[in-house]
Amino acid sequence: MELISNEEKITRALLVCVDTGSYDAEASLDELSELVKSAGAEPVLLLTQKLPRVESATYVGTGKLQEICELCASQEIDLIVADAELSPTQIKNMENATDVRVIDRTTLILDIFALRARSKEGKLQVELAQLKYMLPRLTGKGVEMSRLGGGIGTRGPGETKIETDRRHIRRRMETLKDELSEIEKHRQMLRRRREKDGVITCAIVGYTNAGKSTLMNTLTDAGVLAQDKLFATLDPTSRALKLPSGISVMLIDTVGLVRRLPHHLVEAFHSTLEEAAQSDIIINLCDASSEEARIHLQVTRDLLDSLGCGDTPVITVLNKCDLLDDTLLAQDFNSFIKISAKNGDGIDTLLQAIEDNLPVRMRRVKLLVPFSSAGLVSEIRENGTLLSEEYVPEGVSVEAIVDEQLYAKVKEYEKLEDRS
Repeated sequence: MELISNEEKITRALLVCVDTGSYDAEASLDELSELVKSAGAEPVLLLTQKLPRVESATYVGTGKLQEICELCASQEIDLIVADAELSPTQIKNMENATDVRVIDRTTLILDIFALRARSKEGKLQVELAQLKYMLPRLTGKGVEMSRLGGGIGTRGPGETKIETDRRHIRRRMETLKDELSEIEKHRQMLRRRREKDGVITCAIVGYTNAGKSTLMNTLTDAGVLAQDKLFATLDPTSRALKLPSGISVMLIDTVGLVRRLPHHLVEAFHSTLEEAAQSDIIINLCDASSEEARIHLQVTRDLLDSLGCGDTPVITVLNKCDLLDDTLLAQDFNSFIKISAKNGDGIDTLLQAIEDNLPVRMRRVKLLVPFSSAGLVSEIRENGTLLSEEYVPEGVSVEAIVDEQLYAKVKEYEKLEDRS
């Protein structure tokens, strides 16, 4: 039998939820279980207690806390994860009673973000969000929050222990904000350049683990990390996508969403989410095989509304449809585009939907422009996409992509056999 070393020992987690009736506690706890797995731990037990309100001192009631103490001892629990945002007092009292480290939902999500961030911007955003969350929780938090400890809930900013004074943390936060501001200026410059060059952008948004990265890879061979884990992709990725008509759009993969995502996390990643808000087209991707599919779609719609995307065309796409019965799909999701990003089913339909929602209707045309009107070729080169040109005795043979306004000027020179 192979022994597991201390470094390889998997953290055994006990998940606790107080159901006050304000949200679907069962679904939220199931999601918390997936988050724990994504952080690299094993959710051993899931506990729910129904209360009219959470206990201000201990989150759960006295009796339930005693039950948790007994379970921690008998099941060798290493970590307690609460499905809420806890106060410093609640964490301290639960840890004192159970002698087990306690973290809350927000700390867990921040930890996964710290684990997944790859780009400089992503790492800066994670650190800023962690410091914002940490600052009001310094009082009463002792050595247990030391960044030297390691493990879930401890990945993140700095190399020194948490007893760093408030002044130092605030100074670090200001530095992070300045660095992020410079990155945002660069992002805005790139956005303005895309707009000037007429680049059409299409953002993929949706619930975490819906298959956004897999779809991105299927469409563009982007090589984006695609795993069956929540928040597998944190940093936005942009790749060119060539549509069947020959028109190219910029496809953007964004960070996944999750229900009850803490507001300051949304705020921290607002610049990333702005990539979706500023896009010409939005693909709202949903895992059709999930029992929470309709809720996931609504979570995404609500966020898009909050970002002011009301006038942007939204294409609702159901992924992983190969896992569902056709009859069920027809009954529940008849009006949506159905695909399987993994095996390529429905991709042609999706590409056509993107073309149908382009901000300016584009046409691919073949023209024979007489030498007397050769100035039109220069106009196509400047305002359209010139795919090919060849000088022939009758004039200039051109293949191009043009908008409706330019098409009106050149349509009389369209080759008859190519007109539709």
